[in-house]
Amino acid sequence: MSRISKLTVDQLDPDLRRMSRADDKTPLELGLTRIFGHCPEMAKGLSAFAGSLKVNRTLPERLVELVRLRIAFHNQCRSCMAIRYTDALKDGITEDLVCSLEKPMEADGLTDAEKIAIRYGELFATNHLAIDDAFYDKLREYFTEPQIVELGLNVAMCVGVGRLSATWDMVEELPERFRADGEVTPWGADAVIMR
Repeated sequence: MSRISKLTVDQLDPDLRRMSRADDKTPLELGLTRIFGHCPEMAKGLSAFAGSLKVNRTLPERLVELVRLRIAFHNQCRSCMAIRYTDALKDGITEDLVCSLEKPMEADGLTDAEKIAIRYGELFATNHLAIDDAFYDKLREYFTEPQIVELGLNVAMCVGVGRLSATWDMVEELPERFRADGEVTPWGADAVIMR
């Protein structure tokens, strides 16, 4: 059971309800909005920021999804690990690729740009001070500075909100494997596809 109560669609602030298109979503698709709704003005700001990351994205959906899932593993955010986004699936995400995230630096199916982006996300989640001048020079081999900033904003969102979500333990709607005690992984055949 979630550690913070989830609001129903009817309990959401009317503007947040419209902004999140709550009436057209399943409970799982509505996700954290049901908890963020306790602070509607903050939720609207966070929703606008997350929407901006999506709408203004220049990085490939596949790359962003691979980074997101690897961070989700380090965060142990169950809902983050269980979800696959349709835009990323259309851009080439497969469960074989997700399985390669177990050892991403050794994976054959990942590009060098994807590997360095995944490593950036890993370090941000586990040892952020190791991201030094040399690492940024390596990022510049594959990404423009605006893309590095975009990657950083996406990673910051995934690390911060993912860790918060993990502490709220909102797992009751997830497949059984993601409700189990102990460490879980995003690689497996029971992912939930999100619009």
